[in-house]
Parts: sequence; C-alpha cells; structure tokens
Amino acid sequence: MDVDSALNPDVTLDIRAQAAAVEAEGFDGLWLSEVKHDPFIGVALAATVTERATLGTAIALAFARNPMSTAAAANDLQALSGGRLILGLGTQVKAHITRRFSMPWSHPAARMREYVLALRAIWDTWHTGAALDFRGEFYSHTLMSPMFVPERHAFGAPRVVVAGVGEAMTEVAGEVADGFLPHGFTTERYLREVTVPALLRGRSRRGAGLEGFAICGGPFVVTGATDEETAAAAEQVRGQIAFYGSTPAYRPVLELHGWGALGEELHGLSRAGRWTEMSGLVSDEVLRTFAVVGAPDEIGPEILRRYGDLFTRVTLYASSRAHPRIGAALRAAPVATPVGAPAAPGGAA
Repeated sequence: MDVDSALNPDVTLDIRAQAAAVEAEGFDGLWLSEVKHDPFIGVALAATVTERATLGTAIALAFARNPMSTAAAANDLQALSGGRLILGLGTQVKAHITRRFSMPWSHPAARMREYVLALRAIWDTWHTGAALDFRGEFYSHTLMSPMFVPERHAFGAPRVVVAGVGEAMTEVAGEVADGFLPHGFTTERYLREVTVPALLRGRSRRGAGLEGFAICGGPFVVTGATDEETAAAAEQVRGQIAFYGSTPAYRPVLELHGWGALGEELHGLSRAGRWTEMSGLVSDEVLRTFAVVGAPDEIGPEILRRYGDLFTRVTLYASSRAHPRIGAALRAAPVATPVGAPAAPGGAA
C-alpha cells in the first residue's frame, strides 16, 4: 500500500513548500482536489519542487471540461512531472455541473466511460500520429491539425483513475480506467459488498481482474495530539459526513447500513439551508463507521485492519498528516493479499 498525502491550497495557494515537505516526510504521492481552486495549477507547482512522489488530482471535475481541454492539461503535466501524473476524474452532481458550470448533464456513467475513451484517443493521436477519429454519443473529436499537436515526450499517457460511489460508475471505472477512487463517504462494508463486485464486473469486460488495478482510498480520520484536537477533528468530520449524507446520489451507502432515514433528514435540512444543524444528526456509531477514530498510534493499524487488502494507495488528509508516524506505521506494515487476487497454490490466501 502506497501512503499519500493530500495538499491543502486553502492554507496557501502556492503549495510548493507543502509539496516539498510532504515528499521529504516520505509520502509516496501527493493529491489535490478541485474545491475552491484548479487542481491542475497545484499539480504543476508541485511538479517543480518534487522528484519522486506521484502527483494526482482527486478529483478534477471531468464534466466541467471537455475531453480535449483535459487531455491537453494532463499531457502537459505528465511531461512536466516526468511521468508522475495520476489523472483522477469525477463527475460532481448534476446541480453543480448545470448551474455552477453551465455544462450539460446526462447519463453520467455512460458519459464518463466515453470521456475516458476520448482522452485515450486524443493521447494516442499525439503520441503515435494516428488520425483522430473519435465519434461518440456525447463527445466527438475528429480534427487535429499539425499546428495543435503538442511536442511528443517520453512518458506516455498518464494513468487515469475514476471516482465513484454508485455501482454503474464503479463498473465504468473497472472497464476503462487504470484505477478507482472510492469517495470518502464510503464504508468498509460498502467497499466489500458493493464496490469490489462492481469493479470486478467492469474488469471482466476487459477480460481482467483487479491485478495491477489501483484502488486509491482516502478514509475520514479523526485523531489528535490532545482531547481537544480530537474533539475538533470529530466535529469537522461529522460535518463532512452530514454534507455528503444529504446528497441523494450517495444514499445507497447509508441504506446499506439501515440509515436511509438519516439521509432523508439530512437532505431536508440541506434544502432548508439549515447546514449548522446537520452534523448533530451524525451519531458516534455513524461517525465510527465512516471514519477511523483513535489516538495517532491507533490510526495506522486500524486503517490496515479495515482496508489493507482493499486499497493499493491510501491518502491521509491534512488533519491526520500532522502525525507523520501514521504514515510511517502504514509504510512499515506487511503487505496484505489484495482482495480479488488469485488464490495461492493449494488454496492458501
């Protein structure tokens, strides 16, 4: 399991010092999300001050951009970083795509499948000289004049990982992507009972299993050096769980645990603009199901217990990265047999 860290451009938009420090601490990769800032700019900055760590977007909003624009940005970052980019893509929800970005929305799983295939077709044209002739239901790319072909580099196309929660999007990730980004609003039970079977269905369309396929998790973590820090972290994570739990698209996770009514209540409060009341509905049981909770020395072993055979990479977010020994404990742990791996000779796991 590679151990990564999320970078936080909210602290300072120039994340170069953060990136250099995280790599120096031994983390294997750095990730930037698209919330208040464009993650591609942050990745470009991180590429200039790091040499070893992978650099990923977790996530960049696919449907807020067309495939050609995304392909160009990712190709440049792959060249700038010396082949270290992982392009993490996600959909966002309909309201944000249509009302915040004024972009089309329809059939998100089918659209994402086509989006990734379009990226691969564009990159293939740039790297091999093949004619660009991609024609799909949602995207069509059939023009590539020599003037607009970027200079070839030696690093090839970046790896693409797709984020999701629902089964249809998860199957798409298994079929067309190089890996999957489980949403933070995901539990161990949901991963085992819903996510992994959906990934395997998608992989089967390619005649493949999960060998070599990345599952890049980033669980909620509640910890702190003092009781006060832990309590503050718990309140922050309760708010995150409440926010995501209010989204109907993520309801299946709650329903699997018998908490569908909680999702309905959270959704009602969000529609009424009563955001500050929502975290109070997240009980300790819900918190501990979604989040890894404990003292700093307990977090690494608990992440491994829950996810050691599930995740090929795990991302620690800012609140937990303040305790580098969590990352050290994860890196020092024995490698677990990945879920979905072929059985060893004689039937041993």
